[in-house]
This record gives sequence, C-alpha cells and structure tokens, in this order.
Amino acid sequence: MIEYRGVGVTVEGYDIDGASVATQILRDVTLSLTERRIAVIGANGSGKSTLLKLVNGLVRATTGQVLVEGIDPAEDGRAVRRRVGHVFTDPGAQLVMATPLEEIELSLRASVKGRAERKTRALAVLAEHGLAHLANRSVHTLSGGERQLVALASVLAVEPSIVIADEPTTLLDLRNRILLERAFDALDQQLVCSTHDLDLAAGMDRALLVDDGRVVADGPPAEIIARYRAQMTAEPAQEGGRR
Repeated sequence: MIEYRGVGVTVEGYDIDGASVATQILRDVTLSLTERRIAVIGANGSGKSTLLKLVNGLVRATTGQVLVEGIDPAEDGRAVRRRVGHVFTDPGAQLVMATPLEEIELSLRASVKGRAERKTRALAVLAEHGLAHLANRSVHTLSGGERQLVALASVLAVEPSIVIADEPTTLLDLRNRILLERAFDALDQQLVCSTHDLDLAAGMDRALLVDDGRVVADGPPAEIIARYRAQMTAEPAQEGGRR
C-alpha cells in the first residue's frame, strides 16, 4: 500500500531577473492506494510525474509524508527502493548496458553474487517475459516496444512489490503499446501508472485526475476519464466572462 498524508512539493528556482522563486508542484495530497492497478491522468505539467517519483524517493515531500508499505522513502530510501521498481517514459534513458542479458545481469548484481548463477537467472527472467530471443541483441537494434519490455523485465528481475510506470506508452506504436499493456496485465505487483493513453487508463481498477498540483478526482476509470475529457474540451473562459 502507498499512502500520501497531506503531501506537498515545493521547488526553489529563479525568475528572469534572478530573484528567488518558490513553485509549488503538488499540494495537499492525501491518498491511500490499495488497488492492484491505478492510473494517474492529467495534462502535462499537472504534477503526475512528481506524484509518482515521491514513491521511491526520486522526489522528496516538502510537507507531509509518503509511506510505502509503512516505510518513509525520506527515512529509508534503500528499503523502499527494494520494494519499488520504476519504469521511465524513455527506455533509452533507463537501459545502460549493451544487451538485454547484460541489463538484467546488472539488475541482479546486488542479489545474485556468482557470475554464472547471475547469467542463468538473467536468461530465465528474459524467458519469463518472452524476451529470450533478444538476450544478446544490441539494445540499439531493438524496437521501442522491445526496449520498454526489457526495461520492465530489468525492474521485475529484483522482484519488487510495486511497479511505478511514468507514461510508459508515450513513445510506442499501437502494436508495442498492446504488448506492454499485456505485460502489465500479467503483473502480480501493484502497478501505479501515469499516462496520456486513456485506453490504457480505462483498463485499470482506479484512476486519479491531477490538475494544477492537486488530485481533483479519484474513482472508477470510466468516470474519471469522462471528467478529464470534459475538462480538456471545455472552451476556456475569456476576459470579462465572455466565451
């Protein structure tokens, strides 16, 4: 379970004149996330990614507290990161080794000490996810979907209990989006996924709508998606109340 208790995130920066400026990215977030599949939707810049990055300590709360299975990432980030895997939008920013096999071996380095055992286990992980035929291919020759599936496999190799996915289908075509959706459906882990892919969000158990740093709607995906569509298609008000 993931809990947000009155969480706010403020970042310090500078305006065009060099004066210090504080910007509030998230405010007053209180949630308990217990469902198996949770979608986070909202416009660019609304705070979706920040909400997810709080879970494994990539971002720290300025106010309030985040708890992951009862552990505060700000107090014991290592323990939390053993429980949480993070899949990024661009797998190219996540995959650092030359081949999928080497990538999985890297993930297993802390938990499997022997080189031969680590390779055997890495091959098994790739096979579990239907990627064995890619084991020794250069990651640069893989399709976007294949790279994203390898990134997911590298996260799952260390057996986290929670998977965070930040707009994972953004760079994928329809075929690869479907492959990734099927992989998500097969997960035993809790999945929290920020996405602009409303079809993907519709298949989740719960959806959160984030707007201007707040969670403004929370409930069944069909209901939350309908509200988001209405919000995005509403004609903006003009000065003087004219439309």
